[in-house]
Amino acid sequence: MGKRYVSVWFCHLLADWQAIRHPELQDIPFVLVMADHGRIIVTAVSQQAQKQGVEAGMRAADAKAICPGLQVINEKPGRALKLLQALGEWFIRYTPTVAVDEFSSEGLIMEVSGCPHLWGGEREYLQDIKTHLKAKGYTVRLAIADTIGAAWAVSRFGKVTPLISPGTHTEALLSLPPEALRIEKSTVAKLQKLGFYQIKSFIGMPRSVLRRRFGESFLTRLAQALGTQNEAMCPITVPLDFQERLPCLEPIKTRKGIEMGINKLLECLCLSLEKDGKGLRTGVLTCYRVDGKIIKVDIGTNAPTHSVSHLFKLFELKIDQIRPALGIELFILAATKVEDLVAPQEVLWDGNPGLNDRSVIRLLDKVAGKVGAHVIHRYLPDTRYWPERSVKDAGSISEKASTPWRTDKPRPTELLRHPEPIEVMALIPDHPPKFFVYKAVRHQVVKADGPERIEREWWLDVGEHRDYYQVEDQYGQRYWLFRSGHYFNEQPQWYIHGFFA
Repeated sequence: MGKRYVSVWFCHLLADWQAIRHPELQDIPFVLVMADHGRIIVTAVSQQAQKQGVEAGMRAADAKAICPGLQVINEKPGRALKLLQALGEWFIRYTPTVAVDEFSSEGLIMEVSGCPHLWGGEREYLQDIKTHLKAKGYTVRLAIADTIGAAWAVSRFGKVTPLISPGTHTEALLSLPPEALRIEKSTVAKLQKLGFYQIKSFIGMPRSVLRRRFGESFLTRLAQALGTQNEAMCPITVPLDFQERLPCLEPIKTRKGIEMGINKLLECLCLSLEKDGKGLRTGVLTCYRVDGKIIKVDIGTNAPTHSVSHLFKLFELKIDQIRPALGIELFILAATKVEDLVAPQEVLWDGNPGLNDRSVIRLLDKVAGKVGAHVIHRYLPDTRYWPERSVKDAGSISEKASTPWRTDKPRPTELLRHPEPIEVMALIPDHPPKFFVYKAVRHQVVKADGPERIEREWWLDVGEHRDYYQVEDQYGQRYWLFRSGHYFNEQPQWYIHGFFA
């Protein structure tokens, strides 16, 4: 089956957007203007203003002369592109591949191969898109064809039908004007000067003649429209390798319906993952509501898995965050992060599975789903001497340490992320403190050990070295303190950096 493309042309994109935001503008002529080299130029025209002869590109003063009651609104640069990006995300409910029309910046291009049958056929597919956009307040023209160029040309210049049957796109182009090929205005003027007012007037001419007169870009556009040269798309959202879609015949409004949809998606996704020897680490469920709202919920796992039951339990914790409102018409489940999954070796007896115990991993996944993944941390030693850099966050529960934990020097059980200043009194400057004040509480030191000098990593930052002491207060609690720099400084600064068990 060949590819099929849909071109969506928003005839009055910015004007319709303004009328949607300000309903009082719907029945009056108005234009959007922008300054250009000291002149005020019309950039977008409403339907009422267009009927009275106002066109985009003319000066605002001329537009007012043509239409005395014309209302003028200042336009912001880049707004059309942002609006098309947002509309493109909404269109993902119809196809996974949607791109902004880069030639005119007034429409979208969609690859819809294999999608229209879900709506009953291509005619019903186009009608459903047009109905939804009209209900939102947008005026559009659509066309479907075998090539992007043909669909674009018919959507803007076609007068017979927007549905171009497979294999007939060349015939559909013949009666259209040259500008339907998405070529420069100067090239269009050359063609018209030579009497070529329709594509059929020059489509049969030798390519060498066309290249010599109109350039290589003209031939490229002609070849793209005819389908003899491929045309690349830049999708708004690139479809992932592991992604499943579930269109709904009727909008889903109940929790039970959402659960059934998630379970069906997981069955298909996990089957694909298992075939490729992969496991899910991060999954995102996107729900497209009837009212145009998009809801996303995500889950994460501590180890790769393709267990449908386990992943469903994680999504089940997030279902309360999904508000179906008038109903959900499309579910998309994507594995945004996957890793290789090696089947574990079955053993008769394993007395100390530790972090490899699947029940431990699933427990951590459930805890993360309830309270958030940010509250669960696993640390590994790093080959650094500076205390703040001597440990690092593990990327996963199965990640192995590249170096063993240091046991030659005692280290606190809890290390503060940043050392906190304290007030200290020492009888002799280079001796341990007699007492220190931390958070307005005085701690009398009864035992102390040190100093242990740790030099700063001078190749990363500059500053003083540290002299660390292990101290025990009158309550038997032990702390890790340090003095920054040498003791003969006038006012040496002391810090607390950790707590021993």
